[in-house]
Amino acid sequence: MWRRILAILRARNREFYRDRAGLSWNVIMPVLMVFGFAFIFTDEPEDLFRIGILSESSDLTAAAASFLATRHVRFISLNDPAAAIARVERHQIDLVLDLQGSPRYWLNENSARGYLAERLLQAAYAGAGELPLRQIVSGRSLRYVDWVLPGVLAMNIMFSSLWGVGWVIVRYRKNGVLRRLRATPLSAFEFLSAQVLSRLAVVISASLIVYTGADLFLDFVMRGSYLALFLVYLSGALCLISIGLIIAARLRTEELADGVLNVLSWPMLLLSGVWFSMEGTNPAAQLVSKFLPLTHMVDAARQVMVEGAGVGQVLPEVALLAGMGLVLLLTAAWLFRWD
Repeated sequence: MWRRILAILRARNREFYRDRAGLSWNVIMPVLMVFGFAFIFTDEPEDLFRIGILSESSDLTAAAASFLATRHVRFISLNDPAAAIARVERHQIDLVLDLQGSPRYWLNENSARGYLAERLLQAAYAGAGELPLRQIVSGRSLRYVDWVLPGVLAMNIMFSSLWGVGWVIVRYRKNGVLRRLRATPLSAFEFLSAQVLSRLAVVISASLIVYTGADLFLDFVMRGSYLALFLVYLSGALCLISIGLIIAARLRTEELADGVLNVLSWPMLLLSGVWFSMEGTNPAAQLVSKFLPLTHMVDAARQVMVEGAGVGQVLPEVALLAGMGLVLLLTAAWLFRWD
């Protein structure tokens, strides 16, 4: 019995190390992830508070200058008072200080961090003789699940789009299905268009089920337009499916396709703000993230669900993703080979 087990063990090990694509991925992937996290995050300590500042002048009072010099506080320059107050209501900013004219500030009375930020403000203005005018706002705290859900839905669309066409078409080529289809009047563009439409229907349907189930159990925040959210995910899915078609245009083995798809998907997963905000990360990482389609889909979805955006506000991202998708689809049709 043990001799037979040992023989199968040796055969399986030989199969593994002879598969260079699979072996390389098992070695390279963990290294890439470690270097990726080291690239994204800096060694600088995280700021304890986030305070918005409304000011157009560099001429500050001594009390204001003293407060703005407080260490371990991230001061964020803002221009729109209404948007700034809305961020305080949602606990996205701990406090907003308006230095235009008579100083005043807005505070969410339900925010513990806001309470501590107010104490710092009061300490800075203690010697000035007059404190800024206090304005109280209230609003539901933005939970992590509310913030992360748009990214999770986008991530699910990414994996389904890339593997649902990229890996499957490579399998068709390996099994001879594409060779048989080549003998028909079907053109490459027609075949790929059908793949896109099929995968779009599957991806959007699956996302709708996930969205509905999450809403029933988690009661997450949805402040914007459902039409805008649909357009964001539809255009994002089109773009990602087209990327999968580019990968599937020439590859012949599922193992190589799987490795290439992972090489593309993991950087997007790490740099697109799915699990954590890219604010405060390495500036180079933030620059790279701007070129990733998943970043635009996640940002636009959060604008809709968290910030209450409508179609007009996310139309630039929708147009960008849809345009990229069409260009990539045409490129995939040009590169495509049946065998």
